Amino acid sequence: MASSRGQHRSRDLTPATATGPCDDWPMTDDEAAATTAHAGPTDNGPWRRHSRRTAYENPWVTVWHDEVSRPDGSPGIYGVIHFANLAAGVVVIDEDDRVLLVGQHRYTLGETSWEIPEGGVPAGETPLDGMRRELLEETGVEATEWHELGRLHLSNSVTDEEAFLYLAGGLRHGIAQPEPTEQIEVRWVAFEEALAMALDGRITDALSIVGLQRVALARLGAATTGQATPSSARPSRASGRSREGS
Repeated sequence: MASSRGQHRSRDLTPATATGPCDDWPMTDDEAAATTAHAGPTDNGPWRRHSRRTAYENPWVTVWHDEVSRPDGSPGIYGVIHFANLAAGVVVIDEDDRVLLVGQHRYTLGETSWEIPEGGVPAGETPLDGMRRELLEETGVEATEWHELGRLHLSNSVTDEEAFLYLAGGLRHGIAQPEPTEQIEVRWVAFEEALAMALDGRITDALSIVGLQRVALARLGAATTGQATPSSARPSRASGRSREGS
């Protein structure tokens, strides 16, 4: 893992000084020397960025410190978290109308999180190809039917992270090959139960909640308007069953 650039002196600041990503913290001398100057101010809507420096980076994440003029013209800073990879997630539904969920310990939360299969997509790989690869690696499942559910921005006040969401069906089952950092439990849950988990807080992952709710809305729209929906979004004859499997 790459180390952060430079050493920063500690600051004696009260919590009230830092309430958001654009609060006005002065730079230390070392930080000022590390600032990357641009050819000129860069306009970003009503904001103007005067300079940008890398406050921290590793192979997956870069944190930028921007010196800006706020929309009212006052000086300030903005912290931006940039991810090297795109994010992707997929709602996988089998012929019995069960959803594939994966459970894994999330280091940042200090707890296990149940989610749809997700992963990072590096540059040079399309979001769809990356999600196909991640699905196979994490669960051993391959799908022949893929439909895009949408494009999302996650936590857009502090990060430019972009995510793509898919629906998949027509499944084949193989052997999972998770990465060394992943200890994954796989669970098949009735669609109605997975949706309930997203509504009652048992699922808190944003991509999972949006994906399940978009499928539910597609089904509701089809039921009320007769509009065609992708086959994987349609309830199967087994959708009334409340069985779960692993």
